[in-house]
This record gives sequence, structure tokens and C-alpha cells, in this order.
Amino acid sequence: MSGRTDYTPALGVRWLTPLYDSAIALLTRENAWRTMLAEAIDLKNGERLLDVGCGTGSLAVRLAAMRRGADVHGIDPDPDVLSRARLKAAKAGVSVAFHEGFLVESFLAGQDQFDVIASSLVFHQVPLEGKRDLLSMMRRAMQPAGRLVIADYGLQRTALMRRLFRATVQSLDGVDDTQPNADGLLPELINDAGFAGVEEARVIPTATGSISILTAHC
Repeated sequence: MSGRTDYTPALGVRWLTPLYDSAIALLTRENAWRTMLAEAIDLKNGERLLDVGCGTGSLAVRLAAMRRGADVHGIDPDPDVLSRARLKAAKAGVSVAFHEGFLVESFLAGQDQFDVIASSLVFHQVPLEGKRDLLSMMRRAMQPAGRLVIADYGLQRTALMRRLFRATVQSLDGVDDTQPNADGLLPELINDAGFAGVEEARVIPTATGSISILTAHC
């Protein structure tokens, strides 16, 4: 998502993209963790938010509907999911600025800094060095008093969660990129990128492994 020219499609392979929203809703307790994620973001009117790897726009559209006075942006390199995101925003009657591409310097050059940067179910699909680069770019894109909120697969604490994660997420997205998340490395990477107050605010067990909500600030 930062400096990359490739990406992992939704659900790991492009032909599954039309099933993405249904699969996430069915298998990940989506309403529970997205509600907790929106609460952790606590977006306010007048704030500027960037949803990195926005996918089909579920988070961005929800936040734009909750705070119509906020300036909500989403960025994703996949034109297929972005077309679905724009349709979703139109149906909801909300304004979201969706950008096709990666979080790179050329994108930031044309943007003001953001008060909030969020991401959901992206980092587990990114190689380790890409995770570091993406967090560094998020830090650069953020206002001095900004905050970061991430929902993604984190430390898989129990044997059951590890088995479920291996059978679902890792079978689709592979082991190399996903294992650092399962090993609990993401909070350390966030801290190393220059964020402060890194906290695992919530852990939500699902049929695909546990999803963590991580918060931090500049």
C-alpha cells in the first residue's frame, strides 16, 4: 500500500471479490468489530479521515453517515472494489472521496494531512517490510495531534484461534505475509514507526481467528 506496485485482491484472489462483503459479514462478526472500530475512531465533525485500503468502502461509508460534517477519504489500489465502494456511498447518500492507488508520496503531495488514519483487514495481507513502509507513510500523512486506529488480525492467543486462522485467512492469503500478525508483531511495528500510546483496545474472536483493534497517536 506504500510504494508497492502489486497487491493482494479481496479474499486473496480476484474471482472471489464479488463475495467479499458477504464473506466478511458471515465469517468475521463484522458488525461487532466494525462498530467497535468506529467507536475507537470517534470521528468528529470537521475532522479529516483517511481509510487506507478502504476496499468496498464499508468503513468509510459508515463513518461518513455517522459524521456528515467530517471529510472522509478512502484509498485502495483495486479498481474493482472501489467501484463497489462508490456505489455503496451513492446508495447511502453520503460523500466519500475515493482514490485509486497506493499511499505514496505522490498521493500525499496533493493532500492536506489527516486528523485520523484508519485501516481494516489490510496489514495481514502486506509483506513485513511493506507493513513497516505503510506505517511510516501513515505517520507522515498525519497531523501532529492525529490518531491511528487499525482493525486487523493480531496475536492469535489460543490454539483454537490459531487453527481457525490457519484454515481460513492463511489458506487464502498465504503464511509469509500473515504470520507476523498472528505472532503479535503489529503493535511493535506501530511503535517503531514513531507512534505513541500503542494499545490493543479490543480483541474479537471470530471463525477466522481473532481480530484486534489497535490505537495509537502521534
